[in-house]
Amino acid sequence: MRAVILYDSKTAGGSTEAIIDSIGQQLAESGAYVEKAKCKAMADYSFVREFDIVILGAPVYYFLVSSQLLAALIQGNLKKNLKRKKIALFLTCGSPDTLAAVLYLPQLKIHLIRNRILAEKIIPPGALSESETIEEFVDDLLYEYEKTLKEGRASHPVEWSDDALGLLHSIPSFMQGKIKTVAEEYAAERGCREITVAVLMAAKDEMQG
Repeated sequence: MRAVILYDSKTAGGSTEAIIDSIGQQLAESGAYVEKAKCKAMADYSFVREFDIVILGAPVYYFLVSSQLLAALIQGNLKKNLKRKKIALFLTCGSPDTLAAVLYLPQLKIHLIRNRILAEKIIPPGALSESETIEEFVDDLLYEYEKTLKEGRASHPVEWSDDALGLLHSIPSFMQGKIKTVAEEYAAERGCREITVAVLMAAKDEMQG
């Protein structure tokens, strides 16, 4: 799984960036490849197409989600490049969850109505001392992502080419099951209907890092 965290923050090295680093570390420990990028309203966001999951995060200032992330969605090309992407959202603020869910999260979600939102969380600025909050967000994200993969495999079974099957069977038997699963997940993530030798080798390379 490839994930990118797009974030906005007015304070370098502040609580939002510390929370982002914690989320990224926990995702990496689960086996995900993770990058992060700070939002600028008119930046080119075509690079997000290379990722399976896009995590959007920002603090709230004076009842509004931080401006660069919102502007990237409204004025920039972020929304266009998020087409068909799986999304997770988090906001850092001290408001109660119920209030934030009504006032703040909709400021982002209104621009993401065609996306599948895997997880969303209000994270207080002091959450690093309450690691359960971040762990819960990451666990929810991973669970929902795995669920989408299973749904995709059930509705669009992946077929194997004869050459790919031959290559799979040439691998030591104790490794075949794991590599088969990795290849099918790799293909499902990228919308491949058939696992060819090229797809199998790419999945194997990604598994090996």
